[in-house]
Amino acid sequence: MSTIDWIVLCLTMVTIIVYGMVKSRGQTDLNSYFLNNRSMPWYMILFSIMATQASAITFLSAPGQAYTDGMRFVQYYFGLPLAMIFICVFLLPVYQKLNIYTAYEYLEKRFDRKTRLLTSFLFLLQRGLSTGISIYAPSIILSSLMGWNIYLTNVIMGGFLIIYTVSGGVKAISYTQTQQLIIIFIAMFIAGYMLVHLLPDSMDFMDSLSIAGASQKLNVITTGFTEKGFDWKDKYNLFSGIIGGFFLALSYFGTDQSQVGRYLTAKNLSESRRGLLMNGFVKIPMQFLILLVGAMVLPFYTMYEGPINYNSKQLEQARIGIAGNEIISLESQYSAVRKENEKSAIHYLDAKKRNDIVAEIKFKNELTQHNHELLSLRKSAAEQIKKSDPLADTNDTNYIFLHFVVHHLPKGLVGLLIAIIFLAAWGSIAAALNSLASTCVVDWHHQIRPKDRTDKKNLFLSRLYTFGWGIFSILVASIAGKLGSLIEAVNILGSLFYGTILGIFMVALFLKSIKGHAVFIAALLTEVIVIAIYISDTISFLWLNLIGCFLVIFIAFLLKLTSKNTPKPA
Repeated sequence: MSTIDWIVLCLTMVTIIVYGMVKSRGQTDLNSYFLNNRSMPWYMILFSIMATQASAITFLSAPGQAYTDGMRFVQYYFGLPLAMIFICVFLLPVYQKLNIYTAYEYLEKRFDRKTRLLTSFLFLLQRGLSTGISIYAPSIILSSLMGWNIYLTNVIMGGFLIIYTVSGGVKAISYTQTQQLIIIFIAMFIAGYMLVHLLPDSMDFMDSLSIAGASQKLNVITTGFTEKGFDWKDKYNLFSGIIGGFFLALSYFGTDQSQVGRYLTAKNLSESRRGLLMNGFVKIPMQFLILLVGAMVLPFYTMYEGPINYNSKQLEQARIGIAGNEIISLESQYSAVRKENEKSAIHYLDAKKRNDIVAEIKFKNELTQHNHELLSLRKSAAEQIKKSDPLADTNDTNYIFLHFVVHHLPKGLVGLLIAIIFLAAWGSIAAALNSLASTCVVDWHHQIRPKDRTDKKNLFLSRLYTFGWGIFSILVASIAGKLGSLIEAVNILGSLFYGTILGIFMVALFLKSIKGHAVFIAALLTEVIVIAIYISDTISFLWLNLIGCFLVIFIAFLLKLTSKNTPKPA
């Protein structure tokens, strides 16, 4: 990056952090550190919820996801508005009435302590692992820009986050997240504009859309049906998005403390509801636009030369490795096919303008064929990179948008785009660390050491647990590079646990006759079954949320009936 980019990057980040630290002064107890004295208005709840979910992974990996797989990932969010309505009607009133710090306090009041501890443990495990993946995302940027070792970069990135979160608490997180989202929206709009502006003068936005569509990247709605029937292993389609996405969103926003902790800071029930409902309306258009930016990257690299693998550092190392000759040969083939693809794109646009349907179909088919060839060459290059370095991460999805930003944006804009990815990361990770700490203090430490409840002791413990989870997340980040697309990895990880957690809450809300022991055993059995189903690779991960939820309900109900029919000892 240029000197101007570094100045923009550092100035943007320092300004946001200092603003948050100033706003967070005056913390004295758990209520102020975790809930900001329950004083947040609805619009800050909205920004905080969105920023907590929209991590660096969203702005780094989602455009790459659209580039490689099209825009069908947006269907993942189709169940979100329904989930927001459900939470506002059933869960929010319970949380507000009980005046709790964490969602899992409700489970002890409804069931027993062991059910509360089990559920909070599942949350801690899932969220701790996910936070480590989130730390890895911005570390990719620093590592690529500076040529640093990725493990060292994880330590540096995680270290700054720990300092920021330990000292700031939820108030700093909420205030900085508001500013972060504003900057993020502006920067992503600029990136989208530049993707079209930098195209040849003869091409406009509609031409770019036409190429993306002909290359099958605007596949917003897919049904999942094939000639053989419904494909249950298809990751993203209308049905998995509405049904599986509903249960995933319901569990994430309704039972995950990283989100519950955001709207528990609201002034009252009305403000919480308004913030959640607005999130349901805003999130899908926001994700659509982010994916559209990613889809626009493909027309750009159709008209201009792009690398065969977007992880530049790794590609350079492979060129001088044992597979160097093969890599160079594949790059030459890739460049030739890319030039042919450019010609086909130009002819396709010309045929559309002339309304020549026959020629349009011909060149569209050529585009499809060329894209298949390019994909095949990219896969071959990934195999050679792996041959050169068996430990290499050959999935470059997370580097595609970053490559465009670093190599093609004007000076100053590069720094701004990099800054928004860092800010998105810091906001979401800080909120996650805060929720992990609150769960440890309230759901675990106070149960083991009930006397440790003074304001001073609570504040010390909160910061200590925040620090501890920060260290844990750094360790997880060190292995996150092996997980492929980060945005998929986070959602898969959540789906392994969310269904079970949601099922426990559904029993708590609607099956009042089922007691703690039955739901505890049901949750343990369900978690084992869900993990076994995932390992068997028989169904898309989104369906695990639905399966997990209903398994808990079904098994708990069976256990209740069994216990009723068991004769009592004489």
